[in-house]
Amino acid sequence: MWEVLWLLLIIVFAAAAIVAGALMWRSYVDSGAPGAGMFRTKVEKRLEVVDQAMLDGRRKLVLIRRDNTEHLIMTGGPVDVVIETGIDSSGKARGGDVVEPVFSRQSRALGQASGDK
Repeated sequence: MWEVLWLLLIIVFAAAAIVAGALMWRSYVDSGAPGAGMFRTKVEKRLEVVDQAMLDGRRKLVLIRRDNTEHLIMTGGPVDVVIETGIDSSGKARGGDVVEPVFSRQSRALGQASGDK
């Protein structure tokens, strides 16, 4: 009985030593010094998904940010489409101007049909 437990303890110790050695080897290969890879600063991410919205069962709009610039992409259809690129991530339009809608119409009052005035 004790022999089995002793053998199991040796196997667990050997497995832990192999895993620790592999981690040390990986950090040595990556950074040049043993253990230095565990304590180095993490690289800041350049790419981030800001928001996403489903359009229908297959397609969705994805707003991604890369280096403080946002891009609006539609995915899931036959072809992925870049809808808008170069959006300033601060939320303001480029140049500080107010962006007017391309197609504007008067809002309707409640119960009013589109042809009535």
